[in-house]
This record gives sequence, structure tokens and C-alpha cells, in this order.
Amino acid sequence: MFGISFSELLLVGLVALLVLGPERLPGAARTAGLWIGRLKRSFNSIKMEVEREIGADEIRRQLHNEHILQMEEQAKRILNPMT
Repeated sequence: MFGISFSELLLVGLVALLVLGPERLPGAARTAGLWIGRLKRSFNSIKMEVEREIGADEIRRQLHNEHILQMEEQAKRILNPMT
């Protein structure tokens, strides 16, 4: 997704181990995982809502176009009653 390789993840883990120490690292990793999970769920929720809105707009546009076509057909029938 972000183009992060295994060696880069290993380097980040090593730096985190040196900065936080072995006692606090598991708790920090758990907290980071929880926050990342929350962010993913929030982004997915927003994405689904936007897609739903886009779909609703498309349906409204199609209904509007169908209504215009029906009005054109009625106008043609009124102007040319013999056909």
C-alpha cells in the first residue's frame, strides 16, 4: 500500500525497541494497532457513504433524464398527432 519493505519495517521496529524499551514496546504496539484499526474503519465508513451518495446522485440523474425523454415524447405526440 505504501511501498514499505520488510527491511524498513524491521528498522522501524528496532528503533522503537531502542526508544521505548522492551517493557513498553508491546503496549505501544497494541495501542498503535488499535488506532490503525479505528482509522481503517473510519475511512472505510466514509468511503462507503461517499460511494452510496454517488450512486444516489447517478440514480437521480437517470430518473431526471428519463423524465425529460418522456416530456419530449409527449411534446412530439402533441405536435404530430397523426404519427
